[in-house]
Amino acid sequence: MSNIKLFESKQIRSIWNEKDRKWYFSVQDVVEVLTDSADVKQYIKKTLSRDEMLKSNWGTICTPVEMKAADGRRRKIQAADAKGLLRIIQSIPSPKAEPFKLWLAQVGSDRLDEIENPEIAAKRTRELYKLKGYSDDWIEKRMRSIAIREELTEEWKNRGVKEEIEYSILTAEISKATFGLTPSEYKKVKGLKSQNLRDHMTDLELIFSMLGEASTKEIVTNTDPKGFEPNKKAAKAGGKIAGDARKQLELKSGKKVVTSANYLPESQKKGIKQKKTEE
Repeated sequence: MSNIKLFESKQIRSIWNEKDRKWYFSVQDVVEVLTDSADVKQYIKKTLSRDEMLKSNWGTICTPVEMKAADGRRRKIQAADAKGLLRIIQSIPSPKAEPFKLWLAQVGSDRLDEIENPEIAAKRTRELYKLKGYSDDWIEKRMRSIAIREELTEEWKNRGVKEEIEYSILTAEISKATFGLTPSEYKKVKGLKSQNLRDHMTDLELIFSMLGEASTKEIVTNTDPKGFEPNKKAAKAGGKIAGDARKQLELKSGKKVVTSANYLPESQKKGIKQKKTEE
């Protein structure tokens, strides 16, 4: 996202939508940077006339979002999330757009390889974490937490729990019982926005997160609850097992498990500290 927001030293206007949990980018700014067009609106019209499928889905891809204009005033402009933006870029016949198109082709090829051989996906994930500076010990815990999460969601799916919304609610129940915080509250403690919470957990936080979900999975497997409400009770029970263990450790060690520590770049950490100071 940072590469899109600042492209070739030109700032792309963007805004974080808390409701959708997505970044939205100014379509006009991106097209202007990629094409050097003197009349961006006219260029977009010509692009739509060439690409009928893009034109028919334009209302879905683009949405009016209020952003600051060059004169400092806030106006509603056409904006798209990362997925929509990449779709628009595919229709731009410009040399500057080629790196994005090649990247999309590579991502598609990688994804097909991963579907064919899931071990490739696991290896690639480990490599990405390594490049970000995570320790081997932390990476192994994170990979195990991913496996436990997949096992739990598979159990939910088999028992009539609906994906996305209900998964999120059940996850929040486990987190609340384990840490005393919902995932959204937890992210605020760590100063996170769009980042994955577990990618910013310490070793202990990951261990208790795994314990909460592994306990829930064990309860679900052995009691076979059907539907959302019975699984919600199981989620609370599983989370409580991890929560009780966390409290015991905190009592004996004299130190809290939940911490504001994260793996954000130093520049972002400074921004968070500055914001907290101003508040």
